[in-house]
Amino acid sequence: MTKKPKLKSQAHANSNLLKGMEVFEAVAETGQMTAAARMLGLTQSAASQHIATLEKAYGAVLFDRSVRPARLTQAGTLLHRHAARILNEVNDLETEMRHQGPTPISVLRLGILASIATTLTPGLVALAKKGFGVRDVTLHAGLSTDHETLLRTRKADLAITSNPFYDMEGLERHAVLQESFLLVVPAGYRGPTDSLDSIQKRLPLIRFADTTGVGRLITQHLRRIRLTPQEVIQADRSSMVTACVCNGMGFTLLTPTLLIDGLVERMPLRVLPLPAARLTRTITVVARERELGDFPARVTEMTRDKLVEQVGQYMGETGTSALTLAQD
Repeated sequence: MTKKPKLKSQAHANSNLLKGMEVFEAVAETGQMTAAARMLGLTQSAASQHIATLEKAYGAVLFDRSVRPARLTQAGTLLHRHAARILNEVNDLETEMRHQGPTPISVLRLGILASIATTLTPGLVALAKKGFGVRDVTLHAGLSTDHETLLRTRKADLAITSNPFYDMEGLERHAVLQESFLLVVPAGYRGPTDSLDSIQKRLPLIRFADTTGVGRLITQHLRRIRLTPQEVIQADRSSMVTACVCNGMGFTLLTPTLLIDGLVERMPLRVLPLPAARLTRTITVVARERELGDFPARVTEMTRDKLVEQVGQYMGETGTSALTLAQD
């Protein structure tokens, strides 16, 4: 009697191979297991196990581990030529399957900067459902590093983020706006505001942590203007930063959109132009290329309009003058 193939077991094995290829591509790109694991939201041991499983499946060593960064072997180079194509084909299939239904986009997964998620979520859901007939919407609020992981692991179709991810292929990018950083001090602060150095002699600097894109941007800026704060408090959410400032615990540098939630909650903050060299960041809509039609462009337009409206409402001229609108 002929045995029937164990389809479930085979599907599981194929899934493991695909995950292994995904990890393999990340290691080939970064040259480091640690960086690849972080990029994919895995532990280093889990990433190593995926590579070991892949090497066992093909009976070949894929990386020369005697050098740093790790270098592809001949077998690794061969796999590298095929893996990206295979993963893209699988992703195309998954996308087409998810979009099966009466409308072109039936399931949608979005990543949004945490600082503007509350502001944008109702409009995004309404646009997706009423404007494009989307059946299921999943939203993830987080930092740009979270968006990178979501996009690389294909767990998001679109992200409204502060990093355009130019090193990632297969994406379309739509600039929303560029915003300048502002000086934010407690409402009751009456000291000098003409220089960051004079302020930091009276108040600690409260800023985003170096593990975040905003934190690294501020660190680079302070180094550029040759300012070394005497005391620093770090946090990884704008609400945590503004909460400390409004309680008189220090001062900070934030953009208008990073301030929206705090001002909506009526936190007692004093917002002023930055008394130093200009520092900016750009908010961008990043989406998988040619998968969502004109939805990314519509999201860009809606995001721009809503953010400008909110900044103008809660910060007036100080906030709106810090915005430069991008033309898509």
